[in-house]
Amino acid sequence: MKRRALLVGVAASLAAPSAWLPARAAAAGFDTLDFDWADAPRRRPVPARLYLPRHAAPGAPVPLAVFSHGIGSTRERYRWFGQHLAEQGIACLHPQHVGSDRQVWMGNPLALVGRLWDAAHEAEAVARVADLRFALDTLLTGELGTRLDDQRIVLAGHSYGANTTLLSVGAQVQREGRAIALRDERARAAIVLSAPPFYGEGDPQRILGGIAVPSLHVTATEDVIRIPGYYSGAEDRLAVYRATGSARKWLAVFEGGSHSIFTDRPGAGGLTLNPQVKEATRVLALAFLRAVFDGDDSALAAWPQRWAAILARFEASSALAAAAHRGRAQPFALTAA
Repeated sequence: MKRRALLVGVAASLAAPSAWLPARAAAAGFDTLDFDWADAPRRRPVPARLYLPRHAAPGAPVPLAVFSHGIGSTRERYRWFGQHLAEQGIACLHPQHVGSDRQVWMGNPLALVGRLWDAAHEAEAVARVADLRFALDTLLTGELGTRLDDQRIVLAGHSYGANTTLLSVGAQVQREGRAIALRDERARAAIVLSAPPFYGEGDPQRILGGIAVPSLHVTATEDVIRIPGYYSGAEDRLAVYRATGSARKWLAVFEGGSHSIFTDRPGAGGLTLNPQVKEATRVLALAFLRAVFDGDDSALAAWPQRWAAILARFEASSALAAAAHRGRAQPFALTAA
């Protein structure tokens, strides 16, 4: 029987993860904690890595980002994102999705496409969302929970992980006349890098129109997915942005690049452009969080001019001004970029 793929995206390096250097964490002011959790009812391991700011004011819990990786990746990946947030006082949790992690690269190379298709199966897409919920539940109710602010949670992800993020903040697909609703009400915002389309699901507005949280969409003009049966051009990233229902949303499109430029691979998308795009994205993510949690859009407004040399396009939603101060939470301090 043919299995249906709800969504897919590939973002991984074939190289082994780089070793973590504890001295860097100590110098940067954050701790790196690995957890080998297991969701017993689902019989599914949920390994996770947490980058936790070390220096915070007593009694002042820090915001939390939860990052969902692309197909073929692990909890150790996307360090460029998680470590930077932790350096700026924002905890970042990276769950590993065991049904679509690095195991897809192992085994017979001739069966690789089949393993990718298995990883993109609808059951895995739903399981990934459950991974995020389980990881959040486990972290917030554990001994570290008091150090984290459950009113300032942002979900983020790259490629397949961007789809996971969108499902977790309100994207819905229809099955047998009923919507599959997977939203986690704790999420206050979403950061999506290189979001693929929801393959075979029809009108993206119907899927994404119900998303209400502020969202940041980041891509590149050469952000192309090339998998047999799942080709996706850069225009699909723009379609996802346009269909997302957030009243407050932003789009940044870098010139050139590749679909893997947001992974930890240092040369993906160009040896010179790659570190520039990562730095620009780090700055943009922090500016976005300042706008969401502080109601301060000044850093977002200044960002396009600063990065104009590598930027092809930048957009903000037309509803931004009217919604700028709606639902404001307690502010948090950001280190100057």
